Amino acid sequence: MHKPDLHLSAAEAARELGVSAKALRLYERRGLLAPRRSAAGWRIYGPAEMDRARKIVALRQLGMGLARITDVMAGNGDDLSTALAAHHADLAQQLDRMTETFQSVEAARRGVMSAAEADEGAAVSLQLPWPWGGERFDLPVIKPITYITGPLGSGKTRLARAIAEAIPNATFIGLERLTGDDKAVESQLKARIDAHLRQFAGQGVAPPPPALSALVRAIEACDATVLVIDMIEQGLDHETQQILRRYLRNRSFGGRPLFLLTCSSSILDCSDVSTGESIIYCPANHDVPIVVKPRKGARGYEAVATCLATPAVRARTEGVIARRPNVV
Repeated sequence: MHKPDLHLSAAEAARELGVSAKALRLYERRGLLAPRRSAAGWRIYGPAEMDRARKIVALRQLGMGLARITDVMAGNGDDLSTALAAHHADLAQQLDRMTETFQSVEAARRGVMSAAEADEGAAVSLQLPWPWGGERFDLPVIKPITYITGPLGSGKTRLARAIAEAIPNATFIGLERLTGDDKAVESQLKARIDAHLRQFAGQGVAPPPPALSALVRAIEACDATVLVIDMIEQGLDHETQQILRRYLRNRSFGGRPLFLLTCSSSILDCSDVSTGESIIYCPANHDVPIVVKPRKGARGYEAVATCLATPAVRARTEGVIARRPNVV
């Protein structure tokens, strides 16, 4: 609390001003402050010194240099208005230089990324099916996890099926997995399924919901090297989806690349996409799907965020936005 009737020590004055005692000594050396001394030689800051110090600190917080502050405080031809105008001009020049540097760095970064992608070539290249007009879609690289999302009717499921057909030894796992029969599972496969479900149980998913058991069964029953999975979150609550996401990111199913069709913010968290993950967005207007960089301001980032909903919202609209197993 400010107490103008008191004389403060250097430490008390620094605390009152929100600066360090070292800063006060610097202002003293530059002739900006002249605190009195006690009989024992300690610096003392009275009301007049504190008022002057507050003006200095306020100008420093605006980024003004000590030389200009010295002229203002000494009244050497630079009144406060003139000093602020000059300081504003300096900042504008610095901002222009920083903007130019930022643009140069951004251009160089994009050039390096484009060159790298050109050297790699497209990992997936296909002619887009209906509802597109036969345009080509290229995916530069297949990462451990690729999320596919888009609004209702955007064609994202057809794109997922087309990707599964374009990649050698890839398989599309649709929602028909939910109607599978556990009784026909052979013993070795059942042992692998049970091992996964025990892992989920250890993370708090016990007993496993039928949709999770069906998903694990469908994945383990498939010997494809790349899996494209329709609506990975179907039938799972919020906590189970989050645990499943962590489980998949640990590459728990043999390290096979996964393409995950999703509209759940618990499966695809835009703020937590790793370098081993990528996002494909299908626009509502059936423009060519794009690979979206996981950073705010990137093309398509905000559109992806608007496609995702929490499990609670998805449950309320399940009959509208979830594809039924018997729908092709």
